[in-house]
Amino acid sequence: MAGGADQRIGNMEGAAALPRSNGELVFQDPWEGRAFGLAVSLFDAGRYPWSRFSDGLSKELATDPEGSPDHYYEHWLATFEQLVLEQGLLDPAELDSRTAEYASGEREDHEH
Repeated sequence: MAGGADQRIGNMEGAAALPRSNGELVFQDPWEGRAFGLAVSLFDAGRYPWSRFSDGLSKELATDPEGSPDHYYEHWLATFEQLVLEQGLLDPAELDSRTAEYASGEREDHEH
């Protein structure tokens, strides 16, 4: 878990519980770990209360009728994007521009 991350993050329950294997967080792709880290880092920096994120994540996960764990971080990312827009940390045009950069390959998604 990230440096000063609050225990509420690691102890989320139900559908919002973080995917784990043998007690360790599981990320299937590098972007999932980065999305997790960004959300936790902004919380640690005091940019939003964790309850705003966890409540949003629970609502987002409820939209998945199959509740597939394979899509957990897609819901995490959607929740994070919505929250940073609501908090004014990013504007919609900037988010769209950055998303287009990754989709086009202009901004490569490398694992280092």
